[in-house]
Amino acid sequence: MPRPPPRLSPPNQVRIIGGTWRRRLLHFPPVAGLRPTADRVRETLFNWLGQDLTGLSTLDPFAGSGALSFEALSRGAALAVAVDAGAPAVAGMRENAVLLGATGLEAHRADALAFLRRETRGFDLIFVDPPFHEDWLPRLWPLLDARLNPGGRLYVEQGQAVQPPPGWETFRHQRAGQVHYHLLRRDAGTAGEEDIQRKQSP
Repeated sequence: MPRPPPRLSPPNQVRIIGGTWRRRLLHFPPVAGLRPTADRVRETLFNWLGQDLTGLSTLDPFAGSGALSFEALSRGAALAVAVDAGAPAVAGMRENAVLLGATGLEAHRADALAFLRRETRGFDLIFVDPPFHEDWLPRLWPLLDARLNPGGRLYVEQGQAVQPPPGWETFRHQRAGQVHYHLLRRDAGTAGEEDIQRKQSP
């Protein structure tokens, strides 16, 4: 008797891998180019960051499915600002926030560069996962520096290893298939790490 075919993950869904909403599914629209960060990569990233993000604020200017923002909120982040240029993606994030009861999500439909230019708040953690085929990073670096709080962290996901400009250092970098993912901080010794640890302390 032939074996049944293996069960495939439902299309347009991604599972939260940690925190309060662990194993809950996020549904996102079938938008061309919308590519949620893979489970394995998200797991490694939040192992790097630590599983308790209580009180922190995050920004994702290329949010797509919103998976990284919801992972942060699931681990206690107080605010997750998720930005996407597509109306369906933003609507999907808002629907998922309602289903999860995620009051800390702030979803905006906007161009990433325009949003970063007009935003005045600082964030403890910024996720940067722009389309791989477009050269976004040279335009983003000066805007990101102004939005990152002292001691904050910058996550960058790209199709090749990233060489940050002066003033930044990569202190975590791994590769999963064709995806390179990095955790960066300002090149300012260890004081920044102490700052973010104080924010996480009760």
